[in-house]
Amino acid sequence: MSWASNEPGRKSGDSSLNFFDLLRQGDAITRAVAVLLLAMSVASWVVILWKAWLLRRAGSDVSRSTAAFWQAASIGEAREKVGAFDRQALVLPLIAATMTEATGSLAAAGDRAQQLTRLLRDALHRVLDKLQFGQVLLATVGSIAPFVGLLGTVWGIYHALTGIAAAGQISIDKVAGPVGEALLMTAAGLAVAIPAVLGYNVFGRLIGRIEADLEGFARDLRALLTHPVEKELSAAGVTSVGAG
Repeated sequence: MSWASNEPGRKSGDSSLNFFDLLRQGDAITRAVAVLLLAMSVASWVVILWKAWLLRRAGSDVSRSTAAFWQAASIGEAREKVGAFDRQALVLPLIAATMTEATGSLAAAGDRAQQLTRLLRDALHRVLDKLQFGQVLLATVGSIAPFVGLLGTVWGIYHALTGIAAAGQISIDKVAGPVGEALLMTAAGLAVAIPAVLGYNVFGRLIGRIEADLEGFARDLRALLTHPVEKELSAAGVTSVGAG
């Protein structure tokens, strides 16, 4: 393999940088690095676009669902109202968890408050797993893509210098083109990593806000259902209580 500038398709003294020339002239490792960077870029952008859509809907759904819940007159009515707003099923699992009755097992041990704490915690973890999906991929791409690009650069420079030395003629125009093309791998790695890192940070903040809202709702829901009066009213299906 030769990286000399007198190859077919490149004019003598032409040191312009062309990423496709790099792939065409590179060996299997160079092409594998380029394909890996392309795959990471596509995967990260798919996750970024999907999570942007998901979290935008989730933020509005949680606020509207919790507001509808507290405006209802009973737990049953609240569940129906929340179902109309909770498109991503983030609040409904918490309400459904409180209706689970465990009998004849250790899950039924302890008072109702302890059971609700356990049920709501498990439901909250499942909901947060849905929101966190894809964050690991973005963090991985953001951390390793620059190093993958650097690997392609080092490997490309090594072969460029080897080819130039084998040609027996060294000049600045023969060095600038091949080495500069190899450096494009580093730029490609950064181009893949930067959107992934930005997406990870932005989505992390949005998920944190939604998580705080869900945790607050879970605490309030537990307090509502463990209050003796409210618990009796919910069990009896009372929808309104007059003052006094």
